[in-house]
Amino acid sequence: MPSASSVSRPRLVLATLNPGKVLELTALLAGVPFEVVALAAFPGATLPEEGADSYRDNALLKARAVARAEGAWALGDDSGLEVDALGGAPGVRSARYGGPGLDDRGRCARLLEALAGVPAEQRTARFRCVVALVDPAGHEHLTEGVVEGLIAEAPSGAHGFGYDPVFYYPPRACTFAELAAEEKRRVDHRGRAVRAARRVLHG
Repeated sequence: MPSASSVSRPRLVLATLNPGKVLELTALLAGVPFEVVALAAFPGATLPEEGADSYRDNALLKARAVARAEGAWALGDDSGLEVDALGGAPGVRSARYGGPGLDDRGRCARLLEALAGVPAEQRTARFRCVVALVDPAGHEHLTEGVVEGLIAEAPSGAHGFGYDPVFYYPPRACTFAELAAEEKRRVDHRGRAVRAARRVLHG
């Protein structure tokens, strides 16, 4: 039976089916005046396929679909890795970089192959995240977070997901995958975007 606190709070549904992202977002949203619910809690729930050319449009696409389907607040996000030596690629296509069939490790390997021979000072990159909040009435809010770094010569670290093992963060002198989860949330792009979104959720 639902607790009194869960009944009294509106739901905020996370518009993602990525388990790693669900863990990060749930931790970042601790203490908001909402019942935070993963989309996977709804049997048969699906998301529209990302295909837009901007993080903003992809984040809104997911949040709008979930808000309509569940009649609740929804949080969608889209993020990507922008590598200057590759003209900003993989960017909005980060999750699909290298073609179908690659996992996180394969995408990191493909990225390092593309940067073979590029000197350290030219391996500048950034993670960018856009968070979209959509309420049941269709009102929309957007926030953004960016963090600067470098692409390492080789993967390092066992934490995180995606490109974390190859994203070197100079202020901590390590890759994101070498940071403990709590420390990473304090400094990374998603943490910055969600902290801005929290201000909307707190009204």
